[in-house]
Amino acid sequence: MTELTDLTAARLIAAYRDGTLSPVEVTEAALRRCEEIQPSVNAFVRIAGEEAREQARASEERWRRGEPMGLLDGVPVTVKDILLQRGAPTLRGSLTVSPEGSWDEDAPSVARMREHGAVLVGKTTTPEFGWKGVTDSPLSGVTRNPHDLSRTAGGSSGGSAAAVAMGAGPLSLGTDGGGSVRIPAAFCGIFALKPTYGRVPLYPASAFGTLAHVGPMTRDALDAALMMDVISAPDSRDWSHLGPVRDSYVQALSHADDGTELGEPTEALRGLRVAYAPTLGGYAGVQPAVAEAVERAVRRLAELGAVVEEADPGFADPVEAFHTLWFSGAARVTEPLGAEARGLLDPGLREIIALGAASSALDYLAAVDVRMALGRRMGLFHDTYDLLVTPALPLTAFEAGREAPAEAGADGTAGTAGTGGGRWTGWTPFTYPFNLTQQPAASVPVGTDEAGLPIGLQLVGARHADALVLRAAHALYAAGVATGGLAAVPGTR
Repeated sequence: MTELTDLTAARLIAAYRDGTLSPVEVTEAALRRCEEIQPSVNAFVRIAGEEAREQARASEERWRRGEPMGLLDGVPVTVKDILLQRGAPTLRGSLTVSPEGSWDEDAPSVARMREHGAVLVGKTTTPEFGWKGVTDSPLSGVTRNPHDLSRTAGGSSGGSAAAVAMGAGPLSLGTDGGGSVRIPAAFCGIFALKPTYGRVPLYPASAFGTLAHVGPMTRDALDAALMMDVISAPDSRDWSHLGPVRDSYVQALSHADDGTELGEPTEALRGLRVAYAPTLGGYAGVQPAVAEAVERAVRRLAELGAVVEEADPGFADPVEAFHTLWFSGAARVTEPLGAEARGLLDPGLREIIALGAASSALDYLAAVDVRMALGRRMGLFHDTYDLLVTPALPLTAFEAGREAPAEAGADGTAGTAGTGGGRWTGWTPFTYPFNLTQQPAASVPVGTDEAGLPIGLQLVGARHADALVLRAAHALYAAGVATGGLAAVPGTR
């Protein structure tokens, strides 16, 4: 018998509609799961309890009347503790943020979820201010991988990925400034989309500027499309938002760009021009198990009718430019802190703050030049190819509590050949370039290594091609190429 916590959002909505399930029983199951996994995985900084139950009771009454509030009425959702949520402190993984205050405002994406009746069951863990690609912080400690508690869940949306992977709500809101929804999605075996920059409104603006995106973290591409139909709505507080979406992302899963209805989801792959870059030009070393799983998936793309060519965008690793922008953002977000508060910060964060503070305006503008050139190159690349496929990460999850693997670079197990300077960017060469270019990119689970650790494939589209990325990912799920099941709760099943 399928557990309530195993159901996707789309299946929950269908069950609410036909009366076979109620939001109250589903929310109770989600809250129990939150409590079950917290001692071992540490995915939460706050579990909502009675507030979530009150929201669920209101949702149940709306469904009883046949008047659901929106597209997600009664669906349990978690929120990364970087995003504001009315009535709950947003501590951003930091001991320097006081929980005192009114906390009377929702971030745009949270506001849209609330307006559509979603049940907010918890705030999930993040590294301090979301600064790195794993999830541990002085505030909440280490978040662990659902598939192996000795390993990291990834980051910076690691708590969200772990929550979704273990059934603590089928949907989560994450943020991604250099891979932060895709990294933990790949490590935890779920789906995540970094939308085109500005597609999902963000407020307050991130200190990391236009690198930072808000995106859905879900069980599959259908649920992500459903979330995108909700969170892409405009919000006047974000000056860089792209404006209203013309069509439904859910509807786009079953229709080609010209509006033609697809008979089967896999028809979306027929004739699609796909560039496969297994190592992004050779500067990324990839674990053999990861390379094999991604290559199998790419072969299946070709069998399903995609026109696949091994082709590389041909850019040099932009990590130094990314570091200038990222480290400067870290310096900016912590600038108001006094000496005593700075002493409470994650030591690694203090290191990059010092580097960011030493950058000049000319350094920053030089990094922007690199970014613009990279964006132009990728724009031209997508004149030829609809999608770029890479591994999401060059490795599977490593030891928890570390910023980088213990033996970075050994036996092809790390990311770049030392270009990350020992930082998390050294093992994430496939993710941060596409924050620089602001393109939509998704991580799709396509298998496991010999230890049973998940492996992710990355789909990258041209700017504004979010629907295409989702449609291709949905086709991979329909074809059985995308895998990923819920992780077992330690000691319960």
